[in-house]
Amino acid sequence: MSVNEVYVFRPFKLIALLCVFLALCLDLVALLSPAWVTADHFSQSLWESCSQSGARSPAEEEEAPWSCFSSLTSDWQIATLVLLGAGAVATLVAFLVALVSLCWGTQRQQYRVVAVFLFTAVVLQACALVLYPIKFIDGTIRETYHEFNWGYGLGWGATIFMLGGGILFCLRTDFYEDALY
Repeated sequence: MSVNEVYVFRPFKLIALLCVFLALCLDLVALLSPAWVTADHFSQSLWESCSQSGARSPAEEEEAPWSCFSSLTSDWQIATLVLLGAGAVATLVAFLVALVSLCWGTQRQQYRVVAVFLFTAVVLQACALVLYPIKFIDGTIRETYHEFNWGYGLGWGATIFMLGGGILFCLRTDFYEDALY
């Protein structure tokens, strides 16, 4: 770069990489979260369901034992886990490709590949996150109030960050930068 050349640094790709990293972290925490659905004396994650039996008063709640069993007993629970896992793998591949392309300076060639992986992960995650509450409510009738907890919310947060990263990787900032040289 000579003295007369101007270079404008637009950090869109770095922000996109940060979005993908945050999406990956949120996705991993959501997959490992122990709380996707909670209710009185009940908790369910992607991996197991736990219920507390015999507790009728607040004093008995601390002493009553929790019994846990695998929640991977139906097809929709397995499908949810597979879709979320596939979305996490696609996000990991997108993150690694984006990191390598930004570090080695071959950005323009891999931006579309990263965006395709991210949009694929968004579709997989959204399908899983819509499937889970529909089938949970359809197949399980709870006598008490239940709510979808922070693990489920982190799954949506990861999906939103994936979508944001994919959109930022689709931006063509090279048109603006080439005109300044």
